[in-house]
Formats: sequence, structure tokens, C-alpha cells
Amino acid sequence: MKNIKKLISAALISMFAFSAVGCNMIAKTPEAIAKSSVAVVNGEKITRADLDKNPNMMSVIAQAKQQYGENYDKNEDAKEVIKTQRQQVLDNMITEKVVAQKAKELNLLPDEAKLKAEVDKQYNDVKKQQFGNDETKFQEALKQQNFTEQSLKELFLSQLRSQEMYKNVSDNLTKSVKIDDKKVQDYYNANKNQYTEKPNQIHIAHILVKTEDEAKKVKDRLDKGEDFAKVAKEVSTDPGSKDKGGDLGTVPYVDSNLDPTFIAAAIALKEGTISAPVKTQFGYHIIKTIKKQEYPAKSFDSVKAEIKKQLEDKEKQNVVSQKIDEWKKAAKITKYDKNLQ
Repeated sequence: MKNIKKLISAALISMFAFSAVGCNMIAKTPEAIAKSSVAVVNGEKITRADLDKNPNMMSVIAQAKQQYGENYDKNEDAKEVIKTQRQQVLDNMITEKVVAQKAKELNLLPDEAKLKAEVDKQYNDVKKQQFGNDETKFQEALKQQNFTEQSLKELFLSQLRSQEMYKNVSDNLTKSVKIDDKKVQDYYNANKNQYTEKPNQIHIAHILVKTEDEAKKVKDRLDKGEDFAKVAKEVSTDPGSKDKGGDLGTVPYVDSNLDPTFIAAAIALKEGTISAPVKTQFGYHIIKTIKKQEYPAKSFDSVKAEIKKQLEDKEKQNVVSQKIDEWKKAAKITKYDKNLQ
């Protein structure tokens, strides 16, 4: 009797072991990988196929094929890059799924018939503008990008659907946003250098070091009369300006592409003066303002509408971002990182 029980037990173990192996084998097939869930959002799946058909992900995969060849998925470097990109794209898709679910709940989803009509128009316009009547070239271009006419239309539809959905949700959430005249006036008074008749400009030089103590020593040397350019060449860690004596050239006050704290400190200086140590994400700077070109501010009335729209857009963006964060925190989201490989 005991021997029979052992045989039955052994048979069950073998059966389950075979089943487990079988499941793993199935999971590794392309079909099973495509169907595997990479995330579930409030009960709705996002599959690996959904993820890899995302336009951003398709672009990443196309680049990987160009760099590593058709067997890119066997290259460890390519696999790591693609996995990182999949994680980022998936986060965006999860957000979009949450918003889509809320849009459906609030009856804010766009009209599919109108979307499809617009897609057909966009598709035909693009085709005509880029290929004219040359159907052969058009088909060759589709094939080169791994598209069919149907898949390209589906891509257009997906993008347009997403745009319209976000617009509907945003309009609904921000319909009560108002910016009063006092806020507009206050912003104008505090930011007049953004609304000058011509763009204000500033010629700057700097010395960048790692620590505050180093910056203080640099400032002490300059206060004792050492030449700014000479000291910059000796100690600055900024490779782009070091050999030029720290000279960054002339930049606009607005949209300078410099660190906001840095440019604000430079603007606050008088011409020909040197700052105390200024800390930014890059380290500690000693800044020299060489020359300023400043122009009168435009009248408040001439820029009032522009500022009001700017402040309203910013407030609307904040409202929408906060609400989407709330929705995501309340959502039941499960991610399956193992299926991103």
C-alpha cells in the first residue's frame, strides 16, 4: 500500500514539474510574450504587445535595430537600454490608462467617428504632401518603417485619441480657473525684465569650483586684486569657459539656457562687480558681470493679456497634474517588471 502511495506521489510531482516547465516554455514564445501583462490598471491589462506598439517604444526598437542589427535582442547593452526605455514608456502608458478610465467615467472620451474622419484626412494629407501620386514610393517607405497602411492609421488614431482625451479632461478640470488682475499686475511688477522693448542682455564670466571653501579662497584672491581670467584658467572646473578666462559671452536675461539661480545672481550684480559664492547643481560659482544691456519695460496694458494667459496656462497645468497624481494614487496598479525583458 505504501509503495502505491509513493508511486502516486511521484507521478503527481512529475506532472506538476512538467506543467511548470511547459508553462515556462510557452511564456518564452513570441506569441506568449506579446500577450503577457506588463501592468494591470484597475483591472485593465497593458500587454507587452501594447507597450512595444507604442510610438515611442517603436522608435527605440528601430534605433536598436539600426545600431545592433536584427538580433539586437541578444545584445546585453541593447537589452538594458530597451528595458529602461520600456519602464519609462510604461509609466506614461499607465498614466494614460488612468486618465482614460476617468475620462470614460466622466463621459469625456472623444467621439470615435469624428476621430476616424480626422485620421483619414490627416493620413491622406501626409501621403499627398510627401509622396504625391507615387504609390510605389509610399509603400516602400511604409515597409522601411515596419508599417502597413492599417497600422499607420491606427498610430494616427491612437495619438489623436490621446490628445483629444487629455484636452477634454483638462478643459473639464480647469473650467473654474481664473486669474484676477491683481495677480497679473503683481507678476508684471516682479518680472519687468521679461517684458522689455528689446531683450535685456548680460555679458558674464565665472569660475566654477566644487566646494564653498574653494569658492571663498577664489573670492579672496580676486578681492586682493588678482586677474579674474588668470584665476579662472588656473582653478575653474568648467571645461567650456576655463580656457577663455571663464568668459560665457553675452546671453539674454530670459531663456539664457543657464541655471536659473546662476543667471538671477548675475543679473543682480552691478556692472564690473564680482559675486560671493553662488551654489547651483554644478557646484560653487564666482560670477563677474562684465556688461549689461537693459531696455525699458513695455507698458502693463500692452502685455496684460499675454501675462494673464501665461498665468492661466500655468495654473491649469498645475490643477491637471495634481488631479492626475490623485487619480494615480487612488488607482490599483500592478506592474510586472519581469515581462519587460
